[in-house]
Parts: sequence; C-alpha cells; structure tokens
Amino acid sequence: MSTILLALHYQNEVLHEDGRIRLGVAEHDLGRAALIAAAKRLLAGARAHGVPVVSVRIAFRPDHAEIIANAEIWRRVVAGRVMIEGSWGAAFHEGLGPGPGEFVVTHGRNNAFFASPLESVVRRLGASRLVMAGVSTSYVVESTARYASDVGYEVVIAADACSAATQEAHRASLAALAMLAEVTTVDKIIEEWERAK
Repeated sequence: MSTILLALHYQNEVLHEDGRIRLGVAEHDLGRAALIAAAKRLLAGARAHGVPVVSVRIAFRPDHAEIIANAEIWRRVVAGRVMIEGSWGAAFHEGLGPGPGEFVVTHGRNNAFFASPLESVVRRLGASRLVMAGVSTSYVVESTARYASDVGYEVVIAADACSAATQEAHRASLAALAMLAEVTTVDKIIEEWERAK
C-alpha cells in the first residue's frame, strides 16, 4: 500500500503567533510549540523513510476576487485581507515548508481536493493511503479527510500534528473522523514507517 503525507496549511497566518487567523491555533495557545515540534517530527520522519510529502497551502489574489463569500469563514478572509499570494501570512511557517522537488498544491476552499490539482498529484504518486496533518483540524483536515474517505482512500490523521482554535473543537473533529480514518499520533506513524523498512 503506497502512502503519502499531506501537510495541510502549515502557514504563518494560521500557525505563527503573529498570524491573524485564529481558527487553527488560539493567540496565546500554550500548545503551539508542541504542535510545531510534532509537525516537524512528522515531516522529518516521512522524508527519512521515503514517504512522499505534499505541502498543501491556501492563497488568494490580492483582491480576493475568486472567493465566493457564502459563509462566515470566507467573509472573514476577505474582510481581513489575509492569505494573499506572496504575503508573509501565506508563506509556510519556518521549518514546515516543502523540501526540494516535493509537490506543493494551492487551493481556495476547506476541502483541499476541491478545484485544485491535489487529486492529480495523489494519483501521480500512486497513493492509496493518505496520512494527514495540519491546521485546522475542524476545517481543512476534516473536510479533506472526509472527501478522501468518500472517494476510497485509506486516511490516517496525525492528531498531535493538528490543531483547532480550541481543544474542544479539535477533539470533536477527531471524534467525528474516527469512523472515517485512523486517528493516531506522530510517533506511532513513524514507528509504523520504521517497521515497514
């Protein structure tokens, strides 16, 4: 079974303490450092074990003209003028960006597969099993995992490399996903990759 890692939205605007989007990590969240450390371990573990990494990011034109503001999340993006292509906010957080030659997919909604080249990239890599982690659990991770499960991929969620605005929201998303995906930890995923060598 071919596995890849989808690293979802490890971008400054949602992860850095100076970021302006608080849907993934609260402003003074004491767990931010642990989340970043777990994400770094997961990325390093994938690369060390030959598991392809696909970095998924969200970004928009400066005028946000492509956004259909049909929900509060999108109205906030437009009003806040965030995630603009080329901005600091849309850039990957230090140490969590793509490595040389790795795929980077840009999209514009919650489900990373929607209206993006992600499906083609996943097929190109021959993956049947998708390990996912990112920010936020209750938006991009959950939406992308639900879609991936629906179309037949085996999905694994690295819970400690994910975060939502509150622990309650994070736990609720993981509980909902437990029927559609294997919810586990970064260390257990890396141990599995080690055994498969």
